[in-house]
Formats: sequence, structure tokens, C-alpha cells
Amino acid sequence: MTAVIVFHPPRAWFALIALIALIGVFAPARADTDMDALLRPIQTDWATIKYRTPEKQRAERYQALAGRARQLAEAHPGRAEPLIWEAIVLSSEAGARGGLSALSLAKAARQRLEEALGLDERALDGSAYTSLGTLYYKVPGWPLGFGDRARAEAMLKKALALNPDGIDPNFFMAEYLHERDRDEEALRHLEIALKAPPRPGRELADSGRRQEIRDLLAAVRKALAN
Repeated sequence: MTAVIVFHPPRAWFALIALIALIGVFAPARADTDMDALLRPIQTDWATIKYRTPEKQRAERYQALAGRARQLAEAHPGRAEPLIWEAIVLSSEAGARGGLSALSLAKAARQRLEEALGLDERALDGSAYTSLGTLYYKVPGWPLGFGDRARAEAMLKKALALNPDGIDPNFFMAEYLHERDRDEEALRHLEIALKAPPRPGRELADSGRRQEIRDLLAAVRKALAN
């Protein structure tokens, strides 16, 4: 008869196992909290540049901010959030500069967003889809650029599927639809955007975006009245 050895682990082991279980439960939330804290200065500075900085000074300030975002992305490989924000800053710099240099910046932004989608399409409530869709309808099409209105709409729809009540996906979808003379659809998205819940720590960005929504809403209502 073979003896059966029964091992009774000490109580300390049970405590260690319980601790490991708790780490498994809470580590993702802590990691997200830490990433939010790391992203916050970039988000705040981006909003300050976009909404409070004279137009002629924006390009250089965006360029410096893009460098900081790149450092954050390199320090956290495998995380989609810094890549998304690097792309947002690069896209904003492209808009501030214009010309041929804008196209190279837009291409770099597209690359970062595609990398982010490969890592986590749900990161930042699908913001990679919002930004990529916006690029596709703002960048000129072939042969000058990679703009593609069909892709733009598809990306923006994916963003809305992930964040149907978000201020940004609804605003940019409305902007796209207005440019396509689909103002009744645009109006619905603008109404949703105005009701979007505030984002803690993003007060300046929310305030600036809401003004953009009101401006676009006036243009849409004017178009519908004619």
C-alpha cells in the first residue's frame, strides 16, 4: 500500500495566496489610475495650447508636447493610451502647420493610432477610432494624401459603438456629416454631444469642445433652415 502524504501549508501561505488574489483583482484598476495620472499633464497642456494659446504659437508648442508624449509611449510599451495621445498632438500640430509638413505629421499620427488599435481598441473609450476617423476625412485624398471618407465614417461609427454618449465621437461625427450635407443626422449627434457628461480633470477641454459644438450647431441649423 502506497502511503499518501498530505501536505498542510502554514497559515502564512494562505495569507500570501489571498494577497496574490487581491493583486490580481486590483492591479488593472491601479494600472489604469497610474496611466491616467501620467496622461493628465499632456491632456491639460494640449487643451491649453488648443484653446488658450495664440494661433501663431501653437505649432511649436504642439511639437514640444508631441515629444513628451513620445517619451511616455516609449516608457510604456504595450499601452495604447500614450500612443493615442501622441497621435492627437501630432494631428493638432498638423492642423496648426498646414502645408506639406502637415501631411507627414498626419501620417505619423495615423501610424500611432493603428498601433494603438492593435493593442487595445477600447482604450480611452475608443478614442483611437475617433481620431483615426477624423484624420481620414480631414486629410486630402489620393494622390496628395490618404484621406478616405468611407473609411472616416466607418471609423467614427466604431468609435460611437464604443462610446455612444461621448462628447468627442458625437462632435466629430456631426462635423463629418455636416461637411457631407447630412445635417439632420449631424443635428442628432450634436444634441447628444451637448448632453455628454463632464470629464473630471478635463474641464478646459470640455469647455472648449462645447463652444465648438455650439458653433457647429448654429451652422447646422442655418443649413437646415435654407
